[in-house]
Amino acid sequence: MPRKLLALITSVWLIAAAAFLARVTFFWDQQRKIPHNILATVPFEQEVGNIASAIAQGQGFSNVFRQPTGPTAWLAPIYPTLLAAIFRIFGTFTYSSFFAAVILNCIFSAAATVPLFFAARRIGGIAVAALSAWLWALYPNAVMLPFEWIWDTSLSAFLAAAILWATLELTESTKPLDWIAYGILWGVALLTNPALGIFLPFLLLWLAVRRISSGTRVSIKFPLLTLAVTFLCCVPWTIRNYTQFHRLIPIRGNFPFELWLGNNDIFDEHAVGGIQRITRFGEARLYAQLGETAFMDRKRGLAWNFINTHRSLELQLIKRRMTATWLGTESPWRDFRSTDSALIRIIFIGNAIVALGTLSGLVLLFLRRNPYAIPLALIPLLFPVVYYITHTSLRYRHPMDPTLLLLTAVAFASLFGARKIIAISA
Repeated sequence: MPRKLLALITSVWLIAAAAFLARVTFFWDQQRKIPHNILATVPFEQEVGNIASAIAQGQGFSNVFRQPTGPTAWLAPIYPTLLAAIFRIFGTFTYSSFFAAVILNCIFSAAATVPLFFAARRIGGIAVAALSAWLWALYPNAVMLPFEWIWDTSLSAFLAAAILWATLELTESTKPLDWIAYGILWGVALLTNPALGIFLPFLLLWLAVRRISSGTRVSIKFPLLTLAVTFLCCVPWTIRNYTQFHRLIPIRGNFPFELWLGNNDIFDEHAVGGIQRITRFGEARLYAQLGETAFMDRKRGLAWNFINTHRSLELQLIKRRMTATWLGTESPWRDFRSTDSALIRIIFIGNAIVALGTLSGLVLLFLRRNPYAIPLALIPLLFPVVYYITHTSLRYRHPMDPTLLLLTAVAFASLFGARKIIAISA
């Protein structure tokens, strides 16, 4: 292959631009098919939009169901605050705000190409880096989600990719400022999507052990410095939550509700009284009656009671959620055959390839004793756990998709005889 062409197709900036173009093109095509008055309101009819509306109107971080119910700790603060800024500039519940929010999501999603590329280059060389980035640029889920969900989904994917890259780079760093910056990155990530926090202790432990084994001086102090900075980033929001709710809520407090959504009598065909129906109106009314603290306490009790009294069913539900997390639906083969949409079938096939590629890539890295195999394995092993026990969808999985595509690129590179992936001593 001519050197200039090779340099072009392996340019991270070209790939990032292609990623942005793919997402904007999908957005532009979809918005032509939907009345703009619908796009001005419907995408914001959820918790993020409701809280952002309250912030934009000067009511603070509140009104999670778009009712005057007062302060909330339902979500982490960063993305609703970003959306509130868009509302203040372009108007609350307007097409212009929707347009701006989608473009911002597209920027976040395309930006994930950069940390993904450099993380993959460290792990497997330029061939794996370019392939990882191109897979992310064109991956259907990543192309669609910036338009489909006005949520922190795309920003979380960027932050997860940035954390992976920063973690790998820190194996060689002895500069305190690098570790402080790493802590700030973690603070931003947790204040955007606390689910990412499941990696934090394990990645810091891996860094500490790696530095000890390499004989690096002050090996433990740097991870502890990162942990302290991360803690300090989250303290102000935790204090705010304690002031408002008089209990310790480190970042967000909606876990009991999410646990109940996935674990209640609606799944039990033999439940006394028949199948319950969950409606947003009913939950909003109950929330307004009880207040957020009592509402969450009630949902926590109901969820744990269901789990404790339906253990066999709970195991079946976890199995279904695991299947849905990795393949997009609880019944992938049945749904693949029944759908008339070519796009949906492409998504199903893509999910299956990525699931297989993830497993194959991890096996290859461990067999070749790549020193970065452990942090890469932690992400697909740990991140979905909370969704296995609550409820799941492809958008919940999305923050780890860049890592999954990196592992898939490792498998493809090996399969097609690309540059050998070796164990790099860092």
